[in-house]
Amino acid sequence: MNIWGAKAVSRPGVLSEKSLTSSVREYLSRRIIRELSEKRGRGTELISLYIPPGRRISEVMTNLREEYGKASNIKSRTTRKNVQDAIVKVQQRLKLYDEAPENGLVIFCGAIPGETPGSENIEIHVIEPPEKITLSYYGCDDKFYVEPLKEILEKKDKYLILSIDNSEATIAIASGRSVDIREELTSGVPGKTSKGGQSARRFERLREMELNDFYRRVAERLNEVYLQNPDIKGLIVGGPGPTKETFLDKDFIHYELRRKILVVVDTSYTGHQGVKEILEKASEKLQELEIIKERNLVNSFLKLLSMEPDKVVYGPKEVEDAVLSGRVRLILFSEALDVFIVKIKCNNCGYETTEQHASQEMVVLPAKISSTPCPKCGSTSLQVAEKESLLDKYVEMASEKGVQLELISTATEEGMMLYKGFGGVVGILK
Repeated sequence: MNIWGAKAVSRPGVLSEKSLTSSVREYLSRRIIRELSEKRGRGTELISLYIPPGRRISEVMTNLREEYGKASNIKSRTTRKNVQDAIVKVQQRLKLYDEAPENGLVIFCGAIPGETPGSENIEIHVIEPPEKITLSYYGCDDKFYVEPLKEILEKKDKYLILSIDNSEATIAIASGRSVDIREELTSGVPGKTSKGGQSARRFERLREMELNDFYRRVAERLNEVYLQNPDIKGLIVGGPGPTKETFLDKDFIHYELRRKILVVVDTSYTGHQGVKEILEKASEKLQELEIIKERNLVNSFLKLLSMEPDKVVYGPKEVEDAVLSGRVRLILFSEALDVFIVKIKCNNCGYETTEQHASQEMVVLPAKISSTPCPKCGSTSLQVAEKESLLDKYVEMASEKGVQLELISTATEEGMMLYKGFGGVVGILK
């Protein structure tokens, strides 16, 4: 199973494909970390290895040889063998790398117990994190050390905030629950005069020039903060009155940042209070943006279904066939369709069958299958031979065929309709 830019055991490189959307990456990342955190070994047989960028692989290999030697002192023969086998497997995988990737490398490896003693299986998961890691770590435990990866995943998106009116501007970065005020500027521009005549017109021209200089100063600082934080997801602008729109109409903002303007909101205040008010109002609108995006995607499918039904397919099997034949450009996959495709085999007579099971059934399924008589020979020799989540299967197909895949929640009426009315998977054809 891959994660982020991982090269994993079963299907190398699947999630490194650019065709995968951020929603798919985040969903799969969270799931694989959850699965890794739930795995348990017997004793201290599970290895966690974190290699920061810049550390030489040859140095890591030397350390692993030392750890292999130390493992020979483990009293339990089974534990000793499993730890040493895992170290060898890690060494073999590291031979594929001349140096650590730019964000570092994380490897989890160890013997995961099967249903019966002696049926352990050495698993290895190789992860290239989406952000640079600084941790250099090797450890053996009865569980994998995934906390540093959880911290990376739990980092919230960063938004640039601008609160502005004609008298002051505040620039901040908001991420999760934290708000970092980066800049506070004042214009020094006096309010409008009530006097008439030529002096008033001259005063107003001077005032407009001073405001223009103020807008330019605000934009310069805004651009600097953005360029110092290229991972900013978007810009949110707010303030009382029309100043914010006047400012945005000027051609002062960096062209890349202009494309990242998400929402513009009206507020009663500026300054720190204004930033707080912007976040309160924008949070609802940002959530609406995601919902609107999902609704638009599903509605585009429904429109095609009614007007050009030959341009769409729906249902897991039908969409799969269309993807494999190269006819699909976009897949909409319901998050609620959390199922596994399971291959069951009889060790006695070779009987095989494929079934579909909900993810919550997977914990008890092996025991249930092993106690079920084989329909061909009657023995209780059935076992789970292979399993794969339906989403993983679609991710792999989408990557191989260059098809865009979007995950759709059931938070909207349209999302629920996709799940309940169309089998949870639809395809829009080329």
